[in-house]
Amino acid sequence: ATTTVGLFWMAFWAFGLGYLISSMIQVFVTRERMKKSMGDASAASVGLGTFFGFISSSCSFAALATTRSLFAKGAGIVPSLAFLLSSTNLVIELGIVIAVFLGWQFVVGEYVGGVLLILLMWLVVRFTLPHKLADTAREKARKAEQSDTDEEVPDWKNLIRSKEGWQRVAFKYVMEWHMVWKDVTIGFTVAGIIASFVPRSFFQSLFPGSGQPDPAFWDILLQTIVGPLAAFFTFIGSMGNIPLAAVLYGNGVSFAGVMAFIFSDLVVLPVLRIQAQYYGWRMAMYILGVFL
Repeated sequence: ATTTVGLFWMAFWAFGLGYLISSMIQVFVTRERMKKSMGDASAASVGLGTFFGFISSSCSFAALATTRSLFAKGAGIVPSLAFLLSSTNLVIELGIVIAVFLGWQFVVGEYVGGVLLILLMWLVVRFTLPHKLADTAREKARKAEQSDTDEEVPDWKNLIRSKEGWQRVAFKYVMEWHMVWKDVTIGFTVAGIIASFVPRSFFQSLFPGSGQPDPAFWDILLQTIVGPLAAFFTFIGSMGNIPLAAVLYGNGVSFAGVMAFIFSDLVVLPVLRIQAQYYGWRMAMYILGVFL
């Protein structure tokens, strides 16, 4: 319990600052603007999807819902997935939390790796996704949408000077915590339990070569394979897995193994199940294969 609370206390300011920034952006940059000019797989559309993901929420499950909304209302599958990857790997608050627990090298790795993930996804989807599968998934996503209309939002210049605007920011701030508190609680609790009870020898067995000052190339390669498998069974989202990643790193897992674990926040079992509800199992398994 002491370890869990201590880990959370270290990151509390980062969560608070990051969610405040995220709330302001969500209020003053409307979702309607996110949906424009994202109907194809052009560089401009993918760039917009990446940018809007960067300024969006870092909660994996909120990002899944927003991605479904974008895709259902006409955004292309590639820009939509670019938004999903960006909103769970490139957001401001995630970078702050990674810096607190792991250091600036991991922040650089997160942002560079996130961009590479988006580029690779773009390439794979462009050459492998059947149009019929995409059309079927869009129809299912539209059925899952509860509303096809967006709330009328005042001009942001007037909104930022109004009491109503900052009330909306406060509401979004509370909702940010509401969306992630389970992930955060589970993530920090699991990290505390593992740090307290799991011996270092377990990590050395699970991650080949961990704890060695200069692990062999094949050991690092195996760690990058074990990382996603470990993430799949943690049931933790993008924010909650950072303290656990810090525990892994503290027990000798390599930089590559830890980054593989962090980047696997969208291949956990609950995410797969939600994707299947939104788009059907065939599309969910296709997206899982692309992300892996």
